[in-house]
Amino acid sequence: MALSAEEKRRFLRSLDEDIEFRYAVAGYLGISEILKRLDSLEESMLKLWENQNKLWEEVKSLREGQDKLREEFDKLSMRVEVAIGSMGRRWGEDLERMVLEIFKEALEKRGIEPGKVEKLRFVDRDGSITGIKGKVVDIDISVKDDKLYLIEVKSRAELDHIDALYMKARAAEKYLNRSADKIILVSVNVDREAYDRAEELGIEVICGHVIE
Repeated sequence: MALSAEEKRRFLRSLDEDIEFRYAVAGYLGISEILKRLDSLEESMLKLWENQNKLWEEVKSLREGQDKLREEFDKLSMRVEVAIGSMGRRWGEDLERMVLEIFKEALEKRGIEPGKVEKLRFVDRDGSITGIKGKVVDIDISVKDDKLYLIEVKSRAELDHIDALYMKARAAEKYLNRSADKIILVSVNVDREAYDRAEELGIEVICGHVIE
């Protein structure tokens, strides 16, 4: 309700003449201002909480999105790894076939048909063959006229390849329960020390070049 002009004059006169009244009004106005500020502060706090809750929801959504993205990335990585492994195996097999074809004539003179060379792969699950549980043995074989040939194909053969071939050949013989008629290394290039080591172990070498 609005004050009349006369009431306003009386009010102002009372403020000017009555000290207690003036203090009472001043106190009231101060409390009123404080209450207004508290109301304003409460509204600000409520807005802050609302914004904070929205922020937490956005963070939660972002984390869920990151988790899904990480899961998809892990799945993709696994698929890529499998694909690369498969490509690597196919590439290795294609390379072996190509090297065997390069030395086709030399192999046929020894009674080996490159097109009939097969892959022998087995797992020594209990370690009774190689002495190592779970050891995978991978070697090429050719059987003709009841003769067994164990073959390793390399683009370049180094010293450690020779010792590995010898051990694989011994394991394959134990696995097949028969001795090999020949252990043969077929390689485009062979290091000199690898070539000499092969001779020491009785491994026949068919190669294009011995690297000194």
